[in-house]
This record gives sequence, structure tokens and C-alpha cells, in this order.
Amino acid sequence: MKDATDPEREQRFPVLLEKFAIRKGSGGTGRFRGGDGVIRRIRFLEPLSAGILSNHRKVPPFGMAGGEPGRVGRNWVERADGRCEELASTEEVSMEAGDVLVIETPGGGG
Repeated sequence: MKDATDPEREQRFPVLLEKFAIRKGSGGTGRFRGGDGVIRRIRFLEPLSAGILSNHRKVPPFGMAGGEPGRVGRNWVERADGRCEELASTEEVSMEAGDVLVIETPGGGG
């Protein structure tokens, strides 16, 4: 679902947003500090397919005029059985009940 709010996702799909928080310190330093990214933890309540389309998972957002780059983002799945699986920036993954999708967005360049 593109451009949906988290409450809309919870209404339309069998998921629960466990965490939505600022990823403190992820923005690059510089004359003006880059904005921090966010962290989302989404628990799946039933089997479902999830698609990820993201950027800056390997190459950090660049800084301007000598500013430092922001931190790269990460995507991974915490399986109900305790295993963790790193995900690429663009991927489709099968989720089972109890699995958690974790998305850390990159910070902006300074």
C-alpha cells in the first residue's frame, strides 16, 4: 500500500505497528545537521507477502558543502522462531504470523 498512514495499514491488513520512533543521531553533521531517519517495527498477525522499495541502504545520503553524510538505512525480518534475515533495498518477502518487519530509514546528509 503506497502512501498510507500506519493506522490505515492496521485497518486494512493483519499487522500491528509496534514501534514508530526517530532514529536519533542518523542525520549527518555539518553547518546544518541532516534530519534523522525513523524506525518502524511492524508485526504480522497472519501470513502475508511484504514488498520493500527503499534507497540508501549501501550508499549514504551525501552531505553538502563539507557536511557529513547521513547514516544508511536497513531492512530486516525478525522471524517468530528467533532468526533474523537482512533484506535488500528492494525485495519481496513472505511473512508468517508473529514475524516482525523492521525498517530503519536513512538520515539526511549534513
